[in-house]
Amino acid sequence: MKAIGSGGDWWRNLPSLRRKSDSRRRGRRNTDPRGRRRGPPREPLSSSSSESVGQSSSWPIEFPFRQALTAASLTFTGDTIAQVRGRIVDRRRRGADPDSKELIPDILLNHDWLRGFRMASYGFLLYGPGSYAWYQFLDRCMPKQSFVNLSAKVILNQIVLGPCVIAVVFAWNNLWLGKLSELPSKYQNDALPTLLYGFKFWIPVSIVNFGMIPLPARVAFMSSCSIFWNFYLSTAMNK
Repeated sequence: MKAIGSGGDWWRNLPSLRRKSDSRRRGRRNTDPRGRRRGPPREPLSSSSSESVGQSSSWPIEFPFRQALTAASLTFTGDTIAQVRGRIVDRRRRGADPDSKELIPDILLNHDWLRGFRMASYGFLLYGPGSYAWYQFLDRCMPKQSFVNLSAKVILNQIVLGPCVIAVVFAWNNLWLGKLSELPSKYQNDALPTLLYGFKFWIPVSIVNFGMIPLPARVAFMSSCSIFWNFYLSTAMNK
């Protein structure tokens, strides 16, 4: 009786009516000053949605710029060494003193810079990105560091990557020189001896590469070893 007599507000404590009154208050708060009903507040973009937008606008394949630049600089270095050696040998054949003061001006003035940039473009566009993708593929297929996987990687590196590198570099060089018609004879005369010589050099290097060198540094390691190999390739292609 006391609740009934206390101003007649006892009905406000009923649960069903309390929910209705709360919803009315929320409805009044969700209106603008003109009385129009507003929609639910917009949620901010989450980090996952913003990341998905950023990913959709990026390239599907990331170009390995660092590996490509490393390969380009080292192939250019190997070709430079080959040209300097060839210049010294030519001077000896002509009977000139290889240690004379005219050696350095002769090397600089007669250096074939286009040939050097031709080899550098091969390293930047083809060898660097291609070999990096190849090493990633091998690591995905054989992630464990075991003797079987190491042997398989070395063998695949010689029978797949080696012939591809020789075929591509000979074709790239002849394409730049405008001598694609001479490419079959170049393959016949120089490709097989170059491949067999490469087996003697690259098999020990590949064992060290796959057994001790981490994946991000493999292109740099192989390119460093390939200074000697590029010197040999440049000499073989420009006989």
